[in-house]
Amino acid sequence: MSISGANDQRASEQGLANIEPIAMRVPEACRYLGIGRSTLYVLIGQGELEYIKLGSSTLVLTASLKSLVESRRVARDRAENSPT
Repeated sequence: MSISGANDQRASEQGLANIEPIAMRVPEACRYLGIGRSTLYVLIGQGELEYIKLGSSTLVLTASLKSLVESRRVARDRAENSPT
């Protein structure tokens, strides 16, 4: 392989590393949020997280995880700024 070919391959591999997944498995979603498995399933059961079933795998949508964090963050910011 030529030097330019090797550089193109590395650039391609680095680009793939920067792609954010649209969904992740339950253990990855738990690490992403910093919560336990049972808490994640409670959030799914309450309809706060969107998920899909792909075969026997449960995949949680990354956008749903981000939305949950943002909605809880906004709620906390409002609580801190409200008069007591």
